[in-house]
Amino acid sequence: MRILGLDPGIATVGFGIVDTDKNKQKLITCGVITTPAHTPLTQRLDQIYSDLEDLIVSFAPDVMAIEELFFNTNITTGISVAQGRGVILLCAFRAGLSIYEYTPLQVKQAVVGYGRAEKKQVMEMVRRILNLPSAPRPDDAADAVALALCHARSSTSLLNLEGAQNPCSTI
Repeated sequence: MRILGLDPGIATVGFGIVDTDKNKQKLITCGVITTPAHTPLTQRLDQIYSDLEDLIVSFAPDVMAIEELFFNTNITTGISVAQGRGVILLCAFRAGLSIYEYTPLQVKQAVVGYGRAEKKQVMEMVRRILNLPSAPRPDDAADAVALALCHARSSTSLLNLEGAQNPCSTI
């Protein structure tokens, strides 16, 4: 199974593509989709959609794993990220991908084994799991790879039996 992990944003959308076969995962590619500062929001959303569409066509993932949105203190940033996330969900839906959503706590639990792990710990475990010389960069790409690994591990869970309602997704 090929998994597209996405860390949503407006200025930067992290992506990671991981192939998984049973308990073996392999990083195919990772990086970021960026939009220029001081560009109108509608243009940024269009750029995210277009770049993500190209990524999906180029790498043909089977599923997409995306981080659920949570708000810290800056609600204005959260609203624009939510708009970017909506465009991402629409693009994946139109491409026919199954969509799975994970909270940061679920990602940390799946990758590190501890839901309150620090970012450094997550990045180090991503590096180790994929047997990489260094953690993916930038951080948004590493987060997206962690999301893909979270889904790879969750999808092999005994809870995910055929015919059972999917416990991994809120969609």
